[in-house]
Parts: sequence; structure tokens; C-alpha cells
Amino acid sequence: MALVASIAVGMGSGEATPPRERRKQDRRAVRALRERAPEAMALVMEAYGRTVLGYLTQLLGDRATAEDVLQQVLLEVWQRGASYDPERAGLLTWVLTIARSRGIDELRRRVPEPIDPVGLTTHAEASAPPQAETDQLLEQWRMAGLLARLPREEASLLRLRFYDGLSQSEIAEQTGIALGTVKARMVKGLCQLREMLEAEERVGVVS
Repeated sequence: MALVASIAVGMGSGEATPPRERRKQDRRAVRALRERAPEAMALVMEAYGRTVLGYLTQLLGDRATAEDVLQQVLLEVWQRGASYDPERAGLLTWVLTIARSRGIDELRRRVPEPIDPVGLTTHAEASAPPQAETDQLLEQWRMAGLLARLPREEASLLRLRFYDGLSQSEIAEQTGIALGTVKARMVKGLCQLREMLEAEERVGVVS
């Protein structure tokens, strides 16, 4: 876990940064990756380290194993960084997709070799979660990663709406926040979230 430990300080304090500033940070990270700059991995960890580790922990069911797999993910991100194309996928989506592949590899490795070697592939495939399940989990964590970048007062309300299924009136009652304020914050948060989703689909690299 040396690689993770060496740049764990880059995972940040969890404080939200305005979406436009986050977009600039993504561009810096993309540029650093493509140029193989020394700060590349610290930038990636600062932006998405918590999200990727959380995703791997839920997928694998074990924090220590997730940290080990995170090392593999970071190494692959570094190795493939020069060929990363931000026009095809946002940085968060790209990194999470790599994490998904390495996580599934880890799940398949847990299956003991069968007595009949012919059945090895079948057993390995059966050990991994269904694709729909892993895709849904990845999308949940991609959204969680984006929500984490919103101001806390807006992100908390959107989590109650998205994850708990509460209406605006129910959110106002549960939080003690005036309904008008809840509506205004949710509209503002959704606008910022939409901006980040659009940026995630097309990050772009500026010189």
C-alpha cells in the first residue's frame, strides 16, 4: 500500500470546490497525466481518491483489499495516462472504469481452482457480480463523486432526494429548513450538478 500511503495526503479534506474550479483542476490533472508530470497522481487522488476507494470497498467488501486494488488502479492510470482521451470520457468515469475492471479481476481471483481445469473459466465468471449490478454500482459512485464536489448545504439536500427518495416537503420537515430555501438550494445544486455532468462527458484539454 506504499503508493496509496505516499499520496494519501492528496485525497483532500472533503471540502467542496466550485464546479468551475473543479473543471480547471480536472484539466490540470488530464494535462499532467498526458505529460507524465510528477504531480499527476496527486491531482487524481485529490479529485477522486475518496470516491474510487469507496467504490472499491463496496465492490470488494474489504477496505484493505480495496486499498491494494487502488494501487493497481493508480499504476494503470499512470501507465495509460499519456493515451487518455478526454473527448471519449470524463476523468472520473475513466478512472472508475479502470477500477471496475481491476475490482472484478480481484473478485475472480478469490475463486479456488476447481478440480476440473475445464471449469475454471465458468467458475471465475460466476464469481463476479452481474454486469448490470457492477454498472449500477459504478454509476452510483460516479454520482456520489460529483455530489461530493457540491457545496455541503446543497449536496446534503440532493442526497436526501436521490438516495432516500424524500420529497421537497419531506426534506424541509426532516431538516427543519424552510421549504422555499430547500427548493432554492436544490435548484442551485441541480444546475451545478448538470454543469459537472456535462463537463464529465466532455472535459477537454486547454493549452
